[in-house]
Amino acid sequence: MITGLPLPAVYPILDTALLARLSIPLLDAAEALVEGGACILQLRHKDVWTREAYHAATELASFLRAAQVPFVINDRADIAKMLNAGLHVGQDDLPPSDSRAILGESAMLGFSTHNEAQLLAAAQEPIDYVALGPIFATGSKANPDPLVGLNQLKRLRPLTNKPLVAIGGITLDTAAQVWQAGADSISLIGDLFQTPGKAAIRARMEAWGRTSADRHR
Repeated sequence: MITGLPLPAVYPILDTALLARLSIPLLDAAEALVEGGACILQLRHKDVWTREAYHAATELASFLRAAQVPFVINDRADIAKMLNAGLHVGQDDLPPSDSRAILGESAMLGFSTHNEAQLLAAAQEPIDYVALGPIFATGSKANPDPLVGLNQLKRLRPLTNKPLVAIGGITLDTAAQVWQAGADSISLIGDLFQTPGKAAIRARMEAWGRTSADRHR
């Protein structure tokens, strides 16, 4: 398990369904985010893993390896293992203990939680970080879990000593409140892709980098 590796304050997610709706090529989006300062990227692919999808993920893995940016696959431990990537699993995916057995000890492993009971249970899992959300209303899930909100985030934060990633409906306008409530990192999907085009995505990522730096001032 990765220990002592600081989790970036901004954790972008490349959602293939969203990118397809916006007609943004996967590699273009990744390049723009990395050029904008992204220090980690997660690939979220909820559709069937076709040969084409795997090929695109392989290209993405190669690019991120060359850029020395950690790469995380959502849901699929087998694909994460084949691509030598980290893994993020949810409550309905392969349990973290089984995922760790597939990945090995050195790969990054994250786990999604949505309430107090799940957060407490996650403390017993062989994970590197825990995600909590949705903090605010989000359109990235068809059947989202009940909102956590800022007050609950602040209340629940002391229940785990793992780095905590807040996710769900967070924007530049609300980011400072989320960090102040105890999040170590903020995971982003839709906010980064409000305007298609590499230049716009890069600029949005740069704006998030500035906001992240300002939180310590």
